[in-house]
Amino acid sequence: MRARLPLRLVRAAAFSAVCVTLAVLGHVAAGGPGPAPWAMAAGGSAVMAAAVLLAGRERSASTISVGLSALQLSLHELFALGDVTGVPSWHPHGRGLGEGLGMLVAHLTATLITGWWLARGETVLWALLRSAHRRLGALFRLAASLLLRPAAGAGIPPHRVTPRAVPRPGRTVLRHSVSRRGPPLPVG
Repeated sequence: MRARLPLRLVRAAAFSAVCVTLAVLGHVAAGGPGPAPWAMAAGGSAVMAAAVLLAGRERSASTISVGLSALQLSLHELFALGDVTGVPSWHPHGRGLGEGLGMLVAHLTATLITGWWLARGETVLWALLRSAHRRLGALFRLAASLLLRPAAGAGIPPHRVTPRAVPRPGRTVLRHSVSRRGPPLPVG
């Protein structure tokens, strides 16, 4: 099942919002006033464009986590370029990608948790879409068969369902069931 443009845009917007918000919160938590507005706009646009291209079908948890990790790293470096104060003494961006182990672990942990959360949402969304496709497809086929049925007397007799042909689940399922209450009686 492929996603059409409206669904792609909604999925990409959700992914972009989560990805950029996570990057901004991580950047602020590292000890700063936050990235420059132009850096957030540029990063958000780049993430949205990448997400629209990749949102054509269901993605696995590992694909989402790897993509989220790569985008987080890119956003982290972009936000470092657009740092409002530009003073590396309070913000550890003076060393490029070689930040401390604590920042790397924090980024990876947040990215993996968020990736898992997005993957679960992805799974639920596609399960709902498949279910709706099956149900609505059956409904549309039924409506089409009723609307396109030949008129009575056109030479083809209409298909009729007799009451005996329709199973009654209430009677057939419970016909041989036994219900007992309480503990078993002793043998003796």
